[in-house]
Amino acid sequence: MTTVSQFRKAALSNPDVVESAVDGAPVFAVDGKEFALLDADALVCLRLPGAEAEDLVSQHATAERAGDFVRLPVKDINGQALNYWVRRAWLACAPRKVAARASAADKAGAGEVGDLPKAIGRPATRALANVGITTLDQVAGLSDTELNALHGVGPKAVRILRETLGSL
Repeated sequence: MTTVSQFRKAALSNPDVVESAVDGAPVFAVDGKEFALLDADALVCLRLPGAEAEDLVSQHATAERAGDFVRLPVKDINGQALNYWVRRAWLACAPRKVAARASAADKAGAGEVGDLPKAIGRPATRALANVGITTLDQVAGLSDTELNALHGVGPKAVRILRETLGSL
């Protein structure tokens, strides 16, 4: 069972996302386009292109089309599937340049992006590349709190980044 907190984290893990609220319910947008929201009935609503919307509806008995969105109860989708579908909705609404950068980051391996150290691992490398951070100089301009806020960057990766910066 997925929670509202997990849904929020999945939406905010994408670049350039703006969170707002309508009647207390979270709404997530990129480039002014809403791509994910949670309605008053605890239904996750995702803006997906036609074929992907049909895919989601066919995979979940409680999912239904609602205009440009697919709606389903947050409790009826597991966390991994939710992460995937939120990302697909974000990609459908994000500006091409931002979506292309994020798609490239999804394929990045540890030690394959700029001068980021391999030791930080694949998740941290992807998280940094996802938001356009590809060099240690860019990392130096961020606080530990900002780094830890990126989904995929944990305390170990922050420690390694700081040690690497300190040895330069």
